[in-house]
Amino acid sequence: MKAKYDFSKAEKGKFYRRNAIFRFPIYLDPDVEASINQIALTQNGDVQKLVNDWLRASIKVVESVPANR
Repeated sequence: MKAKYDFSKAEKGKFYRRNAIFRFPIYLDPDVEASINQIALTQNGDVQKLVNDWLRASIKVVESVPANR
């Protein structure tokens, strides 16, 4: 990094978008990614759809279990 930066010509809010939607990246462990890629390949499917379907199914299972009180 430089010791000092010149922001005198900077434009405030140049990249700000009020309605921007933040989608956070998900990083999978290499073994998990390899397995998912292989399954998607054998099913002629899309990795993103496969992962989303699995997550939806997992959410339903978690929601079906009563919370401990």
